[in-house]
Amino acid sequence: MNPDLIETGTAEAAPCDGSRRRFLSRLTMGLGAIAGALVAVPCVGFLLGLRKVPSAWRTVGKIEEFQIGGTVKVSFRDPSPLPWAGVTARTAAWLRRNSQTEFVAFAVDCTHLGCPVRWLAAANLFMCPCHGGVYYANGTVAAGPPPRPLPRYPVRIQGDQVQILTSPVPITT
Repeated sequence: MNPDLIETGTAEAAPCDGSRRRFLSRLTMGLGAIAGALVAVPCVGFLLGLRKVPSAWRTVGKIEEFQIGGTVKVSFRDPSPLPWAGVTARTAAWLRRNSQTEFVAFAVDCTHLGCPVRWLAAANLFMCPCHGGVYYANGTVAAGPPPRPLPRYPVRIQGDQVQILTSPVPITT
């Protein structure tokens, strides 16, 4: 074995000035910082509540379609659907007609954990089948774990149409 090769390394090795390694290291750190910012900015915006969800009046039907004293489920488009939401952009409410001109709309989500409640006309109650939540016809809690009454949506009549003011409904306990 040649002793000159042992002392100096290999004879074929080119001197490395480190500029390529430094460039790739900086490129990697820069791309990592950009990726981190792409993840962090929406998260911080969500935590600070910077994204405001718009409210919108949605038409749910004509006045004559609803019977006085009747409660029916109506569906409408969510006020802030994402472009890829598809069918999940549809939401619903329980709409009751109390008189000729008075309507009340309740969220379909239980205030316990957000499970969908259903209307039982024979019992005149809203029931949550998941955890046994029961609500009276006016949306107040009758039994079970729900901590609050069913949230209400504002309702108005425009011409011969019934409209609901859509907005996010909180479901936290």
